[in-house]
Amino acid sequence: MEITWNLEHTYQKLPEALFSTIHPIPVKAPQLVLFNQNLAKELGLALESLDTDTMSAIFSGNQMPKDAQPLAQAYAGHQFGNFTMLGDGRAILLGEQITPKGERYDIQLKGSGRTPYSRGGDGRAHLSAMLREYLISEAMHHLGIPTSRSLAVVITGEPVYREKVRHGAILTRVASSHIRVGTFEYARNFHEGKYLKDLLQYSTARHYPELDESENPALAFFEAVMVKQIELIIQWMRVGFIHGVMNTDNMSIPGETIDYGPCAFMNAYDPMTVFSSIDTQGRYAYGNQPFIAHWNLGCLGSALLPAIAPKTEDAVELAKASINQFPKAYESLWLEMMGRKLGITEVKPSDKALVDDLLHWMKKNKTDFTNTFLYLRRNAFPQDSIYQEADFKAWLQLWQERIAGNRSKAQELMDQNNPAFIPRNHWVEEALEAASKDGNMLLFQELLTLLQDPYTDKPGFEKFQEVPVEVDKGYQTFCGT
Repeated sequence: MEITWNLEHTYQKLPEALFSTIHPIPVKAPQLVLFNQNLAKELGLALESLDTDTMSAIFSGNQMPKDAQPLAQAYAGHQFGNFTMLGDGRAILLGEQITPKGERYDIQLKGSGRTPYSRGGDGRAHLSAMLREYLISEAMHHLGIPTSRSLAVVITGEPVYREKVRHGAILTRVASSHIRVGTFEYARNFHEGKYLKDLLQYSTARHYPELDESENPALAFFEAVMVKQIELIIQWMRVGFIHGVMNTDNMSIPGETIDYGPCAFMNAYDPMTVFSSIDTQGRYAYGNQPFIAHWNLGCLGSALLPAIAPKTEDAVELAKASINQFPKAYESLWLEMMGRKLGITEVKPSDKALVDDLLHWMKKNKTDFTNTFLYLRRNAFPQDSIYQEADFKAWLQLWQERIAGNRSKAQELMDQNNPAFIPRNHWVEEALEAASKDGNMLLFQELLTLLQDPYTDKPGFEKFQEVPVEVDKGYQTFCGT
């Protein structure tokens, strides 16, 4: 049975050096494990009439939609600060789906086999890692954070060899595009940089068309991406999300969270929290994320220099003037965000002391980040706890005085910005273990349903808010490649 979606292929109009045409490698016995019906409907994919075998074939890459033109994208990137050639080593783009609303989204298979960019890898993914990306990316979406989405997970019927033998799996990922800072680094540093202009024009037209008539389109593009990245990192910080591997090849030009590998959520507040097994120096710790975003943007600015101005020294000065705006812009938006978490309708510079004092107290006492703000939102605190001690009550009085003038608006802001539920690390691991080892999806589905409505208190689900003592001690997450 032939399947036709509504795919276009504008990326293939770029020079062939920026991608490789390649088909997914067929797998032995694909079986559909997860399917995001709501997302499929938003994309305009009419799949309701298909049987499970056909769905499994499509989302494994064994059967292509008739209008697919699969390719793997080329890009480079700074990985932990070191520049290297990369590319889609285990992902294949089927095309750009045009939705009923006229929106354009990449549809990509992740774990679909070797490509010219696999660099010795097997091009595959394992079930636990793909389920993690599905769960966390959907949680992020419902938290209101720009993100790639997950459409389906298929097990392949083939083993994948990592630290142990695992079940192979393929994730179908949806994103505004998969263009990265690393894509621009590739265009600047390979093929004598002659494709940088093409990539810039394409990316501007696709994601920032309003900039086309700018006096300096390259500089305007850089500044627009910087704004998107600041806004994104602010949202990560709001919910305690730690990406875990903020390499430039994982930094999306449209400003979406992408490539969920060793990601996790912080429980006890500490800016230096790290869970990634490969981040041994804490480069991508929770509190370092804004600094790394700033550094990554410096890499983008460097890649764009030939397009910013003919003379390198002029381009450098223009790019420096723009990127030097980052710290002040970030600090301002961060304070506004923290103000919203505390129900402050109009943030003043003096509010920073109130925020800093709370965070200092939280770090000193290792209090839970999400639950502390949830208690403030409820204006109810656990009895016989650290929240009953004098130093916290002194801060609490100052805060209550600060929001006393407009309590109803303060409550609304706190309800909108402080989730009741996040993907708690121990529950995520338990769900992934049951699903990948025993094929038991019950806990995974329960978590997924809960996280699709994260701001609403739900009596009877308190166990998903509780954090066992030292639950994160020694906890590590892995990239899955």
